[in-house]
Amino acid sequence: MQIISPNFQNNSTIPAKYTCQGENISPELHFFNIPINAKSLVLIMDDPDAPNQTFTHWIMWNIEPTTKILKENIGPNFAVQGLNSAQTNQYIGPCPPSGIHRYFFTIYAIDSLLDLPQNTNKEGLLKALEGKIIDKNQLMGTYKKSKTSL
Repeated sequence: MQIISPNFQNNSTIPAKYTCQGENISPELHFFNIPINAKSLVLIMDDPDAPNQTFTHWIMWNIEPTTKILKENIGPNFAVQGLNSAQTNQYIGPCPPSGIHRYFFTIYAIDSLLDLPQNTNKEGLLKALEGKIIDKNQLMGTYKKSKTSL
């Protein structure tokens, strides 16, 4: 299984458009080689370099396993979006307080649909994934705030 973005390469800088210094919209993501027995996909975007603890930017589950592309600025009705670390059910772009941070987009193929409320956070989602993961992969981008506004 693979996750890529036409907007940035793995281990490279995420364009400002997808951050707090730009439009703050989600980048386009492409999925390849989804296991044939997957019943749904789960996406988690987080920043392990956040000052106090890993900051969850975006979680989404019950994505159709036939999905090949998550379009840029995907709407809230595409799949269930849970709570990010800001306690909202949406994408929050990179916005590190200082230095370069890493942002991991992790895609999971799982063997079922998840019956979780929208107020589920990353920890609750990961607990629900226990024993259900068929495969997973990551795309990592970096971002450092620009000193000048865009």
